[in-house]
Amino acid sequence: MTTKRLATLLLLLPLFGCSPKEASTRSASPASDEILVGQYGAMTGPQAYAGQSTHNGVMLAIDEVNRAGGIHGRNVRIINEDDQGRPEQAASVAAKLISQNGVVAIIGGMSSSCSIAAAPICEKNRVPMITPPATNPRVTQLGQFIFRMCFIDPDQGPALARYAVRDLRYKRAAILTDITSDYSTGLTDAFAKTYVDSGGVIVARQSFVSGDNEFRPQLTAIREAKPDFVFVPAYYIDVGPIAAQARDLGMKQIFIGGDGWDSPALFDMGRNALEGSLYSTHYHVDDPTPVVRDFVQRYQARFGDKPNGLAALGYDAALLLADAMKRSAKIDGPAVRDAIASTRNFPAVTGMITLGPDRNPVGKKLVILEVRNNHPELKTTIDPAASTK
Repeated sequence: MTTKRLATLLLLLPLFGCSPKEASTRSASPASDEILVGQYGAMTGPQAYAGQSTHNGVMLAIDEVNRAGGIHGRNVRIINEDDQGRPEQAASVAAKLISQNGVVAIIGGMSSSCSIAAAPICEKNRVPMITPPATNPRVTQLGQFIFRMCFIDPDQGPALARYAVRDLRYKRAAILTDITSDYSTGLTDAFAKTYVDSGGVIVARQSFVSGDNEFRPQLTAIREAKPDFVFVPAYYIDVGPIAAQARDLGMKQIFIGGDGWDSPALFDMGRNALEGSLYSTHYHVDDPTPVVRDFVQRYQARFGDKPNGLAALGYDAALLLADAMKRSAKIDGPAVRDAIASTRNFPAVTGMITLGPDRNPVGKKLVILEVRNNHPELKTTIDPAASTK
């Protein structure tokens, strides 16, 4: 979304039917028996699996909250909007949730680009927004009402770079970046600097646009540079076809990526081409700890599928928001915002969450998964702070 279009949308917010102050408090009206919480994400389009997984996690959490008595006796109702994975649509639905539905808080978005587009609208209207998986650092820098549940790319990228050099002994990297994605470009920058500083050499850099079908020209150039591995900081919808075409070209190198890979659809699209490849994410479904095991069982019983990292982050975001509302002085945007910001040692599926002054979780670890027999297996866990030593 261009700056001009976003500014226009912000100016039009009052025309949707209420002032910013009214928007942030409407759900707390005595006439309402429910607390309205908005959610936005890709329910349709190429990123629909990610959006639907996150929504499932949110709904599982909110249903549990309501069965336990809700928030001070009031049920929470999720109003879900489809942003189709498009930043301009994310900005539009965030405005709708605030001005037309009067939500007290918003959970979203599912990508960094969509979160960056919607965050200024939430900030302007003093409505707290919690993004489950958006890792680009800009997201929470856009305002005091913007929070996240996940690690950030300045932690994820360097941790992957150091792991590639120190543990895997890979000294020659190629990078293939989606230049239309804030997530992909941000993770590329974070990875590349640390990789070089750690003694690695970047022998090739290529780019693509998400939704492309043909990657062979870029992969051919990468093949000629003879890297030890290819870093692909992109979403699963592109990674699978990239890997399959690389194998068609005779490339044997593994691929390494970030949490954007985390989807079963990755393996369907990759056609067994990702064997031995590695990616970071937020938790592992086979983690035996009770909090993870119980969450997986409840999710699978309800949705018939094992939850990926996005589902876990959606669940964590909804439960943390509910906990904050229970601790809040009143149920309106500013009060809930302050309660979210004061979160300390919250026991979540993806790890204990304490929110720092930058509204990011402090000290979240990365789980590294390795693809074996077209299935992700736990390889290791990395503490980004410890890995710098």
